[in-house]
Amino acid sequence: MENNNYEIGTKIILKKKHPCGGFEWEITRLGADIKIKCLTCGRSLFIPRIDLNKKIKKIITDGE
Repeated sequence: MENNNYEIGTKIILKKKHPCGGFEWEITRLGADIKIKCLTCGRSLFIPRIDLNKKIKKIITDGE
């Protein structure tokens, strides 16, 4: 997915699930590394922007 127009608060679904079982994440910080937070357990992590672009399955819009 080649969408580089992220904003803080954007919710995304990754291809692989987190060990807690959650798929949904929220972007909490932008930069060369992007900070994402698991919406199931609350765990946060930094991931390089290039890697995140490869791992995103879907960007959740407000209507979903």
